[in-house]
Formats: sequence, C-alpha cells, structure tokens
Amino acid sequence: MCGIVGKMATLILPADWIKNWEKSGKHEFVQLCKNLAGKTNHDSMIKDIQAALYELCWHVVQGNFKLDLAASVLSDMMELRDDMPSILADVFSILDIETSSLEEKNKRDHYTQLVGACLLFVPDAILKERLDPETLESLGLIKQAHQFNQKIVKIKTKLFYKQQKFNLLREENEGYAKLITELGQDLSGNITSHIVLESIKSLIGCFNLDPNRVLDIILEVYECRSDQDEFFLPLIKSYMCEPLTLCHILGFKFKFNQEPNEETPTSLYHIAAALLHHNLIELEDLYVHLMPLDASIIEEHKREITEAKQIARKLTMVVVPSEKTEDKEREKEKEEEKNDKPPDNQKLGLLEALLRIGDWNHAQNIMDQMPAFYATSHKAIALALCQLLHLTVEPLYRRAGVPKGAKGCVMRPLRNKRAPRPAESFEDLRRDVFSMLCYLGPHLSHDPILFAKIVRLGKGFMKEYQSEGRNDHIKDKMDTLLSCFLSIADQVLLPSLSLMECNACMSEELWGLFKLFPYQHRYRLYGQWKNETYTSHPLLVKVKAQTVDRAKYIMKRLTKENVKPSGRQIGKLSHSNPTILFDYILSQIQWYDNLIGPVVDSLKYLTSLNYDVMAYCIIEALANPEKEKMKHDDTTISSWLQSLASLCGAVFRKYPIELAGLLQYVTNTLKAGKSFDLLILKEVVQKMAGIEITDEMTSEQMEAMTGGEQLKAEGGYFGQIRNTKKSSQRLKDALLDHELALPLCLLMAQQRNGVVFLEGGEKHLKLVGKLYDQCHDTLVQFGGFLASNLSTEDYIKRVPSIDILCNQFHTPHDAAFFLSRPMYGHQILSKYDELKKAEKSNRQQQKVHKYVAACELVMSPVHEAVVSLHPPRVWDDLRPQFYATFWSLTMYDLAVPHNAYDREVKKLQVQVKAIEENPDVPMNKKKKEKERCTALQDKLQEEEKKQLEHVQRVLHRLKLEKDNWLLAKSTKNETITKFLQLCLFPRCIFSAIDAVYCARFVELVHQQKTPNFCTLLCYDRVFSDIIYTVASCTENESRRYGRFLCCMLETVTRWHSDRAVYEKECGNYPGFLTIFRATGFDGGNKADQLDYENFRHVVHKWHYKLTKASVHCLETGEYTHIRNILIVLTKILPCYPKVLNLGQALECRVHKICLEEKEKRPDLYALAMGYSGQLKGRKVHMVPENEFHHKEQPVRSATTASQLNGPGTTAKPTTNTSKTEEGACEDADRSKDKSQGAAKPVNKANSTAAKVTTSNGNGAPNSTKAFKERDDKEKSGKEKKEKKEKTPGSTPETKGESRREKQRDERGAGGKEERAPREGKEKMPKADRDKQKAEEKSSKEDNKAKAGNGEPKELSRERDTGAKEPKIKEKGGDKSAVSVSLKSPVPRSESAESERDHKRRKLDTHSSPSHSSSLKDNSNEPKDSASKHHINYNSVARSKSRERETDKKESENTRGRSKEKKAEDKDRKDRKRDHVTTDREMSLESKRRKDENGTNSSNKHSKSASPSSDSPVSADKEKTKRSKSSSKEKGESAKPERNSSGGKKESRHDKEKPDKKEKRDSSGGKEEKKQYP
Repeated sequence: MCGIVGKMATLILPADWIKNWEKSGKHEFVQLCKNLAGKTNHDSMIKDIQAALYELCWHVVQGNFKLDLAASVLSDMMELRDDMPSILADVFSILDIETSSLEEKNKRDHYTQLVGACLLFVPDAILKERLDPETLESLGLIKQAHQFNQKIVKIKTKLFYKQQKFNLLREENEGYAKLITELGQDLSGNITSHIVLESIKSLIGCFNLDPNRVLDIILEVYECRSDQDEFFLPLIKSYMCEPLTLCHILGFKFKFNQEPNEETPTSLYHIAAALLHHNLIELEDLYVHLMPLDASIIEEHKREITEAKQIARKLTMVVVPSEKTEDKEREKEKEEEKNDKPPDNQKLGLLEALLRIGDWNHAQNIMDQMPAFYATSHKAIALALCQLLHLTVEPLYRRAGVPKGAKGCVMRPLRNKRAPRPAESFEDLRRDVFSMLCYLGPHLSHDPILFAKIVRLGKGFMKEYQSEGRNDHIKDKMDTLLSCFLSIADQVLLPSLSLMECNACMSEELWGLFKLFPYQHRYRLYGQWKNETYTSHPLLVKVKAQTVDRAKYIMKRLTKENVKPSGRQIGKLSHSNPTILFDYILSQIQWYDNLIGPVVDSLKYLTSLNYDVMAYCIIEALANPEKEKMKHDDTTISSWLQSLASLCGAVFRKYPIELAGLLQYVTNTLKAGKSFDLLILKEVVQKMAGIEITDEMTSEQMEAMTGGEQLKAEGGYFGQIRNTKKSSQRLKDALLDHELALPLCLLMAQQRNGVVFLEGGEKHLKLVGKLYDQCHDTLVQFGGFLASNLSTEDYIKRVPSIDILCNQFHTPHDAAFFLSRPMYGHQILSKYDELKKAEKSNRQQQKVHKYVAACELVMSPVHEAVVSLHPPRVWDDLRPQFYATFWSLTMYDLAVPHNAYDREVKKLQVQVKAIEENPDVPMNKKKKEKERCTALQDKLQEEEKKQLEHVQRVLHRLKLEKDNWLLAKSTKNETITKFLQLCLFPRCIFSAIDAVYCARFVELVHQQKTPNFCTLLCYDRVFSDIIYTVASCTENESRRYGRFLCCMLETVTRWHSDRAVYEKECGNYPGFLTIFRATGFDGGNKADQLDYENFRHVVHKWHYKLTKASVHCLETGEYTHIRNILIVLTKILPCYPKVLNLGQALECRVHKICLEEKEKRPDLYALAMGYSGQLKGRKVHMVPENEFHHKEQPVRSATTASQLNGPGTTAKPTTNTSKTEEGACEDADRSKDKSQGAAKPVNKANSTAAKVTTSNGNGAPNSTKAFKERDDKEKSGKEKKEKKEKTPGSTPETKGESRREKQRDERGAGGKEERAPREGKEKMPKADRDKQKAEEKSSKEDNKAKAGNGEPKELSRERDTGAKEPKIKEKGGDKSAVSVSLKSPVPRSESAESERDHKRRKLDTHSSPSHSSSLKDNSNEPKDSASKHHINYNSVARSKSRERETDKKESENTRGRSKEKKAEDKDRKDRKRDHVTTDREMSLESKRRKDENGTNSSNKHSKSASPSSDSPVSADKEKTKRSKSSSKEKGESAKPERNSSGGKKESRHDKEKPDKKEKRDSSGGKEEKKQYP
C-alpha cells in the first residue's frame, strides 16, 4: 500500500515546491490539497490527499524539510475536511511501519518529532487506534507498551470468547410449550409477525427463556411450516438480524444430518435458501457448514470422466469372449458398490432449493464453485433450472415463439419478486436466460419442451434479424444476439440433442432454426459438435462410445437385402448423434466401396438436420489433411476419394441436401490450384443432372448426342438416369444462389493448364494426364449442365463476352467458346422469335431471311470481339466470320440424326407393346407407363421436326456466308494451316461430339463449294503426320482424336468406295481442284479436277502415312506414344487398315508390343492385346493393294524397293514427314520411277515421301524383315548424310551407285522372298521398256519447262509447311502447290497448251497406279523454276544404262564441287544481309504471280499433297542438336537427285539453288514447329 501511495505522491508533489517553499511551494501545496478535497469521488479524493500528505511527511523524515514548516501547513490542512485528522493518522500509521524497519535512527527520530508536533490537532484516541504501542510509548501517550498489550488481550477475550451463562434451572418448560403453540397457530387470520414477536418477547421475559434456543425453535417451526415464508421471514428478521448467529444454528442443523444414514430434509434446504434469498444470512458463512468439501466434489468429477473413458475404450477394443464375462462381473460389483447410498450432497440440495424459489444469483455462485456441468448433471437440479427458465422466457415465448395453432400450457410466474425478471424482448434474454442455459449445458435434454421453446425463440429471432430496415445501432445489438444464439446452439442445443434418445421431432425442430443460418455457421457448429463437444462431459464420452459400438453392429449386418430394417436402425441412431454415426459410416465406405449402394438406400429415414450433417461430414472427410489423395504409386487417384465422390453423387441426388458447402469446397480447392476434388463435382453433376461424360460412347449414342435434349437423355448415355428434374433444379439453384456457376467454369478452364504446369512438376506423367482429363471432362460436363438448365437470361447475365473471357480471365479459347456457344444459340433464337413476332409471315423463305438477320445481329459483335484473340496476321488467312462460325456451331446445327430419333421411337413402341402384353402389371400402372411412353414419343417427334427446321435455316445461312469465309489473297496452304491450327485441332480433342463436328464441318465446307478452300489439302494435312499430335494428347484426348480421324476416314472411304459417289460429291467441287491456269497462258480460268483413280492413289498414300506414323509411335518405347497410338488405332479400326499389307505391318508391330510389355506395363499390354484381337477380326475386310487402287502389270514386277521402303523403315523426321501439298504428286512420280526398274536407294526423304503409292503394295510378305533391317539403315543413313555434306555437288548417279551397293547387301540378307521380286523387276518385258522410252522422249521438252518444280523444292517446302508455316509468305511466292512433270526438262518457252496435252497423254499411258494430284498453286517465279530439280521417270532400259554412265558423272561432279561450295557460302552471306528485303520482294512477287496465273496450278501426274501437322521425330533425329539441323537438311536436300536420271543435264548452278532454298525453309520450319498443336 505504501508503495502505491508513494508512487502517487511522487506524481503529486514536485521537488521544486520543497526548495521554494516560502516563495511559492506552500501556496501550491495548499491549493493542491484544496483541489483534491473538492473532488466528488470520495475514494479517489481520500487516496490523493493521503498521497500528498505522505509525500510531505516523507520529506520531513528524510530531513529535506523543516519540522515546524510541515507542522504549520498540516495544521492548516485540518480545516479542509472533518475527517482530516483520521486521514493524517493513516499516513502516520504507514510511516510508523516504514520507519520502524529502517536502520537510520535519525529518520525514526524525525518521524517521532513530527507526530509529537501534530498532537495538538490530531486526537490521542485516533493515534492509539492506528500506531504501534512502542510508538505510542515514545510519544508519551501511554505509560508502558507491555501493559497496554496485556489489556488488549483481556478485552478481546471478554468480547469474543466468553459466553453468557443462563441458569437453565430457572427456565420453565411451560414457556417453550407456549412458544411452540404461539408459532404453530393458524396464520390465516389477522395474525402478523409483529404481534407474534411481542408475544415471544413476553414469554422470554416471563419464563426466563434462552433467546438462542427460542431462535432455534422458531427455525424448527419454520422448517415444519416452510410454506409460510411471508410470516416467518419478517419474524426472524425482526427477532434477530445477526447473520452469524443464524448461520451457526443452521450449520448445527446441517451437521446433524451429515451422519452416514441421515438424510437432510428438503424443508431445511428451503429455509436456508429463503434466508439467503432475503439476505438474512451470507452464503459464504453458511457454505462452510455444508458437506461434502469442494475438493472431494472435484475428485468425484475426475473419477467419473476416467470411468467414462475406460468404458469408451472397452467398447472400441476387440475383446476375447472369456474377458467379456470377467468384465461383466466387475461391472456388476461396481454397480452394487454404487448402490450403497452415499451421504447427501448438501450443497446440491441447497442449490436446488435456491433454484426452486428463483434465487438465481446465489445458485450461480454455488455452481461456480463446482466443475462445469457437475451440478446440472443431477437431474433434480437440471429440472429445477429448466423450470426457472420456463418461467423466465414465458412472456417472450408467448409473443414470438408459439407456432400458429399451438395453445401450450400457461406457466404461473413465481410470487417471488426477487426472482429473475421474465423476458419481454429478445434483448432481455441476455440478462439471465443465456447464462442459465450455459450452466444447464447438455442437460437441457431432460426437458424437451424447454428445448423446443428455446429453438422456437431462435426462429423468431432469426425472422426479425433477417427483416429489412435496421439502423446501425439496432444492427449491432442484433449481431450480438445472433452470436449468443449461435453459442447456445453450440454449447446447449446440440449437446442436449446427443443425450436425447432417438427424438426425431427435436431434430426437425432444431433444423427449423438451423436452416435459417448460412451454411458456414451451420458447418462451424457441426464441427464443434463432432470434434469437441463429446470430450466435455463424462456422459457425452459414454454416448459417443455407445454410438460407435452400435454403428459397428449395424454396418456389419448391412446388405442389399436388409436395407429397410438396417435403415431404420441407422435412422434411430442418427436422430441423436449423427456426426459420430456418419463419421464411422464414411470411414467404412472409404474402405469398402460396395457399401455405397446399401448405405445410400438406408439413409431414407434420416431427418433434415441429419442430411445437412451428412453433407458436412462428407466435406470434412474429403478435406482430411492426413489422407493422401494419390495412391502410393503416384499414378492414380486414391480409391477412398473415388468412393466418397461416388457417395456424394448418389446421396446428393437422392436426398434433399444443400449443395452450397460442397460446391464451395470444390471451388476453394480449385482456387488453391488442386484439381483432385473435381472428381466430386463430376459425380454430383452426373448423378443429379443425368449428364454423363465418357469417351467410350457407341456410334448410336454419339448419333443421339447430336440431337435435342430429349434424344440425348433417351439415347445418349449409358446409364438411363431418370427423374433428374428435381435434383438438377436443386443443383442449379445452389450454383445461382451462391454465384458459383461462372467461377467454377473459369477455374476449371484455367486449371487444365495448371494441372500440367503448376501441379504436374512432381507428379507422374500418367497421373498428370488423368488429372487433366478429369478437369477437362468435368468442365465439359458442367458447361453442358449450365447450357441445358440455365434460362437464357441467367446464362447471358453470368457469361461475359468472348474477348473478356479470353483476355481478362485468361480462359483458353476452346473453353471460352464452349461456354459462350449456348449463349449465342439462345440469343439467336430469341432475336429470331422477336423478328417473327414483329412481322408475322408463314412463308418459309421469309423465315429463313429473318433467321439470317438474327444471326447477323447476334454474331456481328462476336466477329469484332474475336479479332483481339489472335495476332493480326492470322486474319490475313482466315476471316473472323469464318472463325466465329466454326466455333459457335455444334453438331445439332449441322445435321438431324433421323436414325437415332427413329430408333428411340421404336424402342418406346416396343415398350408400350411389352406393357400391354404383360398380365402381371396392374391396370393403373399400365396406363401410366403407356402415357409416359406415348408422351415421350410425341416429344421426340416434335423435337426432330424442330431440329430439321433449324438445320435447314443454319445451312441456308452458311450458304450465304461461305463466299466471305476465306480470303483469295492468301495461299491455300496458309489458309489450311491456320484452319487446322486455330480451329480443327483444338476443337477435335475438346469432346467426342466436337470430334465428330470437326470432321462433319470440313465435309460441309467442301459440300458448300466454299471458295479458296482446298478439301484435298485439308484431308492430306490431317492424315499425313499424326505423330506429334498423338504424342501430345492425354488418354481421353487420344480417344477424341481417334474419333475425329475415324470420321474423316469415313468420308474419304465413302468417296473411295464408289466412283459414282465420288463424281457426285467431289467431281465438280472446288475443293478437289489441282491446277488453276493463269489467264496469260491459255486465255481462260479452266480448272483441272482430280479424277477418281488418282484420288484412290491419294487415299492409299494416306493409309500408308497412317501406318508409318503408327509404326513410329509403337517403336519409340515411350509410354504415352504407345498408349495413345493404340487408342487412336482402335478408334479408327472401322476405316483403317483397309489394305492387307499395311494391316500385316501393324499386326507385326502390335504383336511385338504385346510381347515386350506383358510384364513391364500391363496397361499397355492390355491395350495392345485388345487392338490385336480386333485387328485380326478385321482381316477378312482387308483387300490387297491392287484392289484398293488400280495397278497395271508392269508395276507388279517392282517389289523389292517398295518393300525396303515400306512402313517398317524408320526415316529421318524433319524431311521425311513434312510432306505438305506436293505429297500426292511425289507418290505418282516415285511409283513410276520404281516401275522403271531403277534399284533406288532407300533414302530418308523417300522413306515417307514415297511411302504411300508404291507400285507393288509395299511388300507386305517381307515387311517384317524390312523392319528388322531398320537399325542398319539408320546407321548407314548417318554415314551417307555426312558424306553428302562434304560433297554436295556429287551427281545423283554417283550417290545412287553407292546406295545400290548397300541395298544389294541388304537384299542379300533378305532371303528368297526379297530376291524373287528383285529379279522380276530386272526382267521387265521389252515391250514395256519400249513403251516407257517412247513416253520419255515425248515428254522431254515439257519436263525442261517444268524443271523448276522438281522434288528438291518440294522437299524443302515439306519441312517448311510441316511445322505450321507461319513464315511462308515471307519466303516469297505461293508455296502451296508445285506441278511436277513426268517428262524430261524442256525450255519454259513451250506453250501452256502443249504442257496440258503432254500431261493428259501421260495420264493415259502411265504404268504406275500412283497417279495423284498436286495441291500446289502454280505461282513459282521463273527464276526459281529454272533452277529447281525434279525427278524424271525413265524406262527400264535407261535405268540399266545408268550404271555405265556412273564413272563419267563422277568426274564431272568432282570438278564442280569446289565451285558449288563457294557459291553456297556466298549465297548464305547474301541471304543474311538481304533477308528482310528479299522476303518482302518475294511475298509481293508471289501475290502478283497468283493474280496472273490463277490460284491453284497442279499436275495430275505429280505427287499428291500431304500436309502434316508435325513431323515425327525418330530416335536419330531426337539425338541430334538443333544447331546441326541446317547442315543435315542441306545434305538431305540432295537425296532426291538419286532418283533423277536427267540431273546430269543440269548445270551446277541449278543444283546449288535447291540446297540454298532448303536451308532457308528448314530453318523456318524449325521455328514454326513450336506453335503447332
């Protein structure tokens, strides 16, 4: 205390006041004391004055201040207040204690002198009270301190320890008898406590009664007449108001009842409670007399918790039967011990009495002394507190809680005015009710009626809380009340529900309140209930253990057969403890997924609250951080997650559970960059909306999916999910109410790439693919759900425009159009309806015009928006209108699946017939089923009619639009590249239905005769190189890509199969034009058309290229390559392979995979075995090559070269697969070359360039051996490449000779089967040789004119276009078409007419079946055309004479090497210096030539174009560095020279140019490949 006072004084009295005391200090101090004395707060005023006086006196004691000055100012202070002497005495008392402990004597002397000086104005009596006897003796106030102490002891003993003795012999019994009579009389009259008190006083005086015994008798009589509170309490108060005396007497009474077999009467508790309530005694005084002690109560509580935990442990342990019996015996003994009645708990008895009379404050004090919920765990106390609560909430409950129609029992309020005031408003509940409920805790379960009242009050409050129009002050109050109600729900309502046995009504009542809370509040409550509540009380610990035990019992016996009885048991158990039950059930489902069906069926007896708890428990199980969502191999999603996802779908569909929490959970995991939990969304949408996502659709299902919603539901899915209307509506409402529809779509669209680039770093490639597929499939499924269930307004309101989706939200273009597509459809239809209403007309033509107008109005902003999605140069090749049209249409817009509609209608008719014939079905059910089937038929037919009209309108619109789709200024090759890159490839792998759409759209664009669209080139680019596309797909994308290829092949096969079909659908269509003549040559724009036979050659080439790519993928050893190509091959099996030898080649490779992967990778083995089996089944449908396309007799003799050049040979990828437009042309030329008997080398350029239309069917019998020789050929290929780089000027004959020697060695190892064809080749009939010579002579002149269009240029261009060709325009001129002549070179001065005559004559006489069209535009510059190499096809005789000319050519080539090398170096420098200028000039020249010469020049006898998306990377190519690519390609550019017999006539300068050109193209190709999909 002194320390505190000292501290305050230091703050009050500055040191400079003491120094300048006479001048100003005294005045300041007096003024300070006056100010302090004037304070209104008495306590703080006294403390501050004491502090000031203490500081002044302390300066005197220290010797810093003169004694007389201090005494003077202190005497002045006495006038300020009457109690100043007492205040000063308190200060002296503190200083007395402090100075007595100091060692410095002088300070003690200063203190004594100061007190002595103050004796004049401080009374002696006050100082004697406050100061020590020794101090008083030194001051002279007492004589001796020792005597003074003795006197004090005597006085205290007399006061406190001596009792007055009454002479009991003088007491007369009659007096007590009269006293009892007086107290026991009838009190109903006018008798008051005052009258009786006067009588008692008389009796005491008359009979000499002991007043204490009289008081005891009064209490005894009160105890017997405890209902007479109003009489006895005033009597006791007026008779003796000494609390301690009363407490002693009551204490003796309680002590008497603490004997072992005694029971404290309730009346004693009552009078003690009444005396406490009226403040006649203090609780602290009485509490010490009550038993048991608080320490023993705490021990008992701990013991109960320990016992409860032991019971719980036993219930969860696996116990041997012998141990069970022992445990039961022990439990019986314990129960018997408990039955021995323990002494009463008098504290609890008093507590109950206090609650009965409504003394909440004292009751609260007693409960605070005990452990939480210990008191209320005794039922009597819980019921007493419940009764008090009933009375307190009654008025408010009558006003705001009673439901309509309910009467209820009116409660009578307590007569006690001191009881808690009844609540009139919700704000009043905070006064007492909430605290009472918190003390009651889980034991509200004893009074279900009160439970219902509290819940109903909560509902009433929530209605007020959710009402509008509150100001901030009221809002704060309401928020506080809301948090109070949530706390009551957490601490009281839910724990009480756990202790109520199977009370479904209370569960439903509680749900009435909980459903008004947002799900976040509810889930928080469930989490507390599940994870914390059950540990707070022994009873709850036991209940949890019993629930788990019972749940185990039920789940062990749950099967499909006993779902109903087990479901009832689950229902009973769930009414009270749903969290514990569901936690156990979910743990079982995670282990045993076959329980999902029975569990879902058994949940039909749950309450609404339980369903909500179920949702929470599922989310908690999904979010369990201790569970791994991947299996240990890190390649597949854990089975527990898959099981929970399946359960989610089934439960949320079947039962009315709120979905918001689950959907938000999935959204949050996506925000966090995790996509595992999309599995849940996928299952929920599939089950609730009936929208199934699978790539394993049958063709019938796929056809049904192109129809309307009704057809999709009936025939599009594997599982016929009926009655999804309500569940899909619930899902839609949940998404819209919580604004989750668009966020989920955008997050999924972004997460697709996130799976690869953010998640995929540490994960197994297989798992990354699965997660990507899951993310993509869920996006497609979810988008489909939104499109079919959201209204037009909802959809348009939520989905932003395409440019915002892509640019602002960074949504991939395919996903953005997928989301926007339904919006465009909705908008067009609504606008169309508006236009129809505005001008009513039934004429079909006018309707179509209105539809077109509606499309223009809706799509015009889209056309403008898409421009920002790609760089400006893209729109040089495609029009935004074409781009938007492609992405905005669907299969529903292009064709009506009449077969699917007819099929489903027939099914329904069969169902109706079956129902009619079934005698077991009741009549009313028959009628319903028939009505349902008939209604469905009508719906389907109406839908078909509606779709037919729609398709007609769309096709008319496309017919009007098509002329503006593609620009004439760009080359066809560039247009097709952009179309494939930006439209076809991204969409064909988006979904199965999109794969079909892409194929059909290409066919439609062809059928519409769209200007500047080369159908042949498009198909060629699709089929030619599929390796990169396949390798970069996920598993599901491979299925879609395979389906796309299958649909494309179906179209091609249809055209290939019948000449009439081909002539009808392709004959006069611009998509099959091969040459456009420029007006300056022949005076007209007449086009050359690809004829049927040449088309068949092209198709064979495509089949060969597919085989080549497939073999390459199968031989890489890469998991994804093999898996994907097997999936693609399985998908295209109906249309490929059709040629027997190609099928055999594939079969061989697949068989090898089966052998290699059986042990290593079982999934690949299974795929390969599946395909192998199906392939064998298709063998009967395969045909020999000569049946697939027309072959003439001389061709059949040339077998060996084609065998060696078959699908088994692995070629260098950069040159071999970049077969762009001129591929078809090359095949025709090469097959002719082979027919002439030239044993050409298997160079790497030819291994794919000539892989399709070889004249002998590619040597199927010997393909296996050819494959085995692959490695040797690759090695030799490397050596030759190095050689070629060193000697670029060598003649084709020289190279051919070395290559022939190598091939002879290889053929020698090939066995008899290879030798026989070779011999046949050399023994070509003389007539044929003469015929070929004649052809050669007749075409020499023409070939010279065409020399610029030779193969080296084609090959270089193949590499360029094979990688998407973004730089084609820069390279100058239109490279999309090159016409290759089949005759020897002649000067360009020959007229165009003679060229055409020669070519047509050649078509009639050519011996090779590989005639095919070129797809190149004839826009080559004259200077280039003169320098390009080409392949001349000569007779067999000429081929034999070639060997004799070899020596001569070698010497010529040696002389030219040095000059060529110098020219090359110079050319490279010039190209670097003038690159930009040259490119610009070439581009301008290209456009000028295109305008002059026509758009598409071609030769029927040149090689067919085979544009490819990518070039396959062989093992050799992958190992080489990018820096070496230019030199390698230069070396390879010379390879075609080996095929040219006319090369010797060309100058060295002519030979150098193709090399230079090829280097430029190949370097461009390298850059371009990166962009290709």
